[in-house]
Amino acid sequence: MTSSAPAASPVGLSPSALGRIAAVVTVSIWTAFIVIARATADPARGGTLLPLDVVYVRLWGAALVLLPWGWWMTRAARQQADPLAPGRGSLGGVSPLPWAITWRIGLFGGLLYATLAYSGFVFAPAAHASVLLPGSLPLWTTLLALLLLGERISWGRALGLGLIVCGDALVGGASLLNAFDGSGVWRGDVLFVLAAMCWSTYSVLVRRFALDAVQATIGITSFAFVMYVPAYTLGCLMGWLPGQVLHAPWREILFQMGFQGVGSVVISGIGFTKMIQYYGPVRSTMITAVVPGLSALCAALFLGEPLPWNVLAGLALVSGGIVFGVRKVAQSPAAAAPVLVPDVAPEKP
Repeated sequence: MTSSAPAASPVGLSPSALGRIAAVVTVSIWTAFIVIARATADPARGGTLLPLDVVYVRLWGAALVLLPWGWWMTRAARQQADPLAPGRGSLGGVSPLPWAITWRIGLFGGLLYATLAYSGFVFAPAAHASVLLPGSLPLWTTLLALLLLGERISWGRALGLGLIVCGDALVGGASLLNAFDGSGVWRGDVLFVLAAMCWSTYSVLVRRFALDAVQATIGITSFAFVMYVPAYTLGCLMGWLPGQVLHAPWREILFQMGFQGVGSVVISGIGFTKMIQYYGPVRSTMITAVVPGLSALCAALFLGEPLPWNVLAGLALVSGGIVFGVRKVAQSPAAAAPVLVPDVAPEKP
C-alpha cells in the first residue's frame, strides 16, 4: 500500500525537487558542521571562541528563531484547549512540550550533546569526529532502543552494526593505544563517543514519547537556552569562566550564530524532516551515510588534516555498516522499525 504523493510546494517546486534540495542542504550542513567546528576549536588555528562560547552563540542563533515559534505554538494550543484542562507547554510557554519531557530531551539533545561535541574538537581531528559522531549514531541508538524500547535487532542490522563497531575501534582504538604520547587525541574521541550516546538517548526519547520533530527541536533549544545562557552570561561577566564570547569580534559571533544556530539546528532540522517526507527513513539514512567520508575528505582538503590508513578504513567500515544495515532492514518485513539516525527529531549534528 503506497501513500499519495505530497502536493506541490507553494513556491512551485515538485515534491521530488524539494526532496533533492533538502538532501543536498542537509548533507552539506552536516558535513560543514564537522569541518567548521574543528576549525573553530582547534587551538593551533588561533580561534577566538572557546567550545563553550560556541555552544552559547549556537543557542542564541537557534533561540531567536525557535523560541518565538514555540511561544506561538503553545499559545495556539492553549486557545484551542478545554478551559478547564491544565495549560500546555512549559518554560513560560516557549516550549510546546510538558516540562517532564522538555527537561529530558533538552538535557541530552541540547546541553550535553553540544558541550561534549564541541569540546571534543579541541583534542581530535575532524576525521575522527566523522567516524565517531554521525558514523556511530545508529549503533548507540539501536542499543538504547533495545534496552529502553525493547526493539529487536535483525541479523542483517546486527551485521551492519558490527561493521560500525569495527570502524570505531580502528579510529578510537588507535588513539587509546597512544594515550600516553601527549597528543590527547583520545580525549576528543571519548568526548565524541559520549556526545553520540547523548544524541542517541535523545533520539530514543523522541521515539518513546512519539514527539513531533519541530516541537522536539524547539523543546531542546528552549531548555538549553534557559538553563545555559543566563548562567554562562553571568559567569563571563563576573570573571568566573574563561569564556571569550563577550570580547570576540562581532563578525565571528554572527557567523557562528548563523551557521551553528540557524543552520545546524533550524535549517538542517527542517531539511531532514523534508528528506523523511519524500524519501522515507530508509533512503534518507542511506543518503546521510555519505557524511562521514565527505566530511573527512573536506577536512583534509580545507584544513590540511592527514588521513592515515586506519581512519580511511574506519570510514569505509562505518559508511558500509550504515548502508548495509539499512538495506537489510528494508528487505526484512520482520524488522519493521527504521534505523534511527541523528535527526529523528533533528538538531544537527
